[in-house]
Amino acid sequence: MDQKTIFLTILGMTLVTYLPRLAPVWFLSSRSLPPLVRRWLRLVPVAVLSALLFPSLLMQAGQFNTRLDNLYLLAAVPAALVAWRTRSLFGAVLTGMVLVVAGRYFLGL
Repeated sequence: MDQKTIFLTILGMTLVTYLPRLAPVWFLSSRSLPPLVRRWLRLVPVAVLSALLFPSLLMQAGQFNTRLDNLYLLAAVPAALVAWRTRSLFGAVLTGMVLVVAGRYFLGL
């Protein structure tokens, strides 16, 4: 490939990556959103995190697993409670990590 093609490819990839992120900021910066939309937008991060997290917590080796031998699910419940009560990401992550290590060490899971 020549230099012009490489440059145009990088420029195109930059536009495709950043334009969808910047467009809402540009269009909505001078507008006030209705309260219903603001409440709905507050729930988007929780929904995205749940969509990313639940499959790895509930699936093991391609099978749905909610039994007591599912170490990640066992560690996620107290970690979620710590996150809910303290609103601390660090506390929740630390709780989950300690419980996974303890489960592997003491229970052999």
